[in-house]
Amino acid sequence: MSSTEPPHASPQPRRTALDALHRSLGATMTDFAGWDMPLRYGSERDEHLAVRTRAGLFDLSHMGEITVTGPGAAALLNYALVGNIASVGVGRARYTMICRADGGILDDLIVYRLGETEYMVVANASNAQVVLDAITERAAGFDAEVRDDRDNYALIAVQGPESPGILKSLTDADLDGLKYYAGLPGTVAGVPALIARTGYTGEDGFELFVAPGDAEKLWQALTDAGADAGLVPCGLSCRDTLRLEAGMPLYGHELTTDLTPFDAGLGRVVKFEKEGDFVGREALLAAAERAGQNPPRVLVGLVAEGRRVPRAGYPVVAGGEVIGEVTSGAPSPTLGKPIAMAYVDAAHAAPGSAGVGVDIRGSHEPYEVVALPFYKRQK
Repeated sequence: MSSTEPPHASPQPRRTALDALHRSLGATMTDFAGWDMPLRYGSERDEHLAVRTRAGLFDLSHMGEITVTGPGAAALLNYALVGNIASVGVGRARYTMICRADGGILDDLIVYRLGETEYMVVANASNAQVVLDAITERAAGFDAEVRDDRDNYALIAVQGPESPGILKSLTDADLDGLKYYAGLPGTVAGVPALIARTGYTGEDGFELFVAPGDAEKLWQALTDAGADAGLVPCGLSCRDTLRLEAGMPLYGHELTTDLTPFDAGLGRVVKFEKEGDFVGREALLAAAERAGQNPPRVLVGLVAEGRRVPRAGYPVVAGGEVIGEVTSGAPSPTLGKPIAMAYVDAAHAAPGSAGVGVDIRGSHEPYEVVALPFYKRQK
């Protein structure tokens, strides 16, 4: 970026194409990663349960889209990211990560292969610029173009068991043939969209990438189509409790630059067998070896025996010693109890480990260690 260009981020929170609509619905708005986003419309518990039992509608237009095109696009992404992106089929998507040379996680990503030489990388809002800068820097020497497409997309998600039926009423795209982690171009309510069967809730659902100018029309059409199925608008607050129940990591909580994918229990996303070198390879080989022999700490689930809610940063204790730290915690509407994800010493990581608690403002509250996820939908 030249010194004459204005920076992408401004001190004023950015607003999505649906901003006026959220306000008209009475949403409580919050600044999230430089965006003004709906936190909740009414009760976050009701929104959460609607997604688990019926359907919810989310504005995710704060996510960062980066398009990579050209004959060397696959080779560039194989070098820049830890996954084997070249092996992703056209119309499919893959969960992956981008790491620093020392193996630390810069972000977790979803990469969609839109065509033979065209990919879309979707980054978390808080890391979109970091990811764009890293891929652009790593593109040197590759026959590929990296394009910041954040302003060219609005992203609407419909999630929950009723979401296929709702979407089917608005499109003739083959939703039945659309697998999990796949995407296809189609028309929804007359709006051109990339229809992806992805999500961050633990439920079946779809994410719809559309032009910002079409977002309001699509949101309204989905709202109308979902009225009889009990669809409700949902904010970021219930998105967080849904992903926590599903054991899905959140950048800045379970994933940071201080951790490698192996530390986070997600070493499976690193593909050492792929062709060519990639950024972080040597450091990640060492991390894989350490994790195999003597993992420093392990990510586990914790379920409260009482009612007090753990928060990120609270110490996990056993026998009077600190054995770990909570990364995410919240009341679980589905379980009816407070839950948390935490990194704990391997000696206390087995489900059912006795004597584990969370230090909540000086009081050691008892917690049960459980395997993740807390919640798994019935297929």
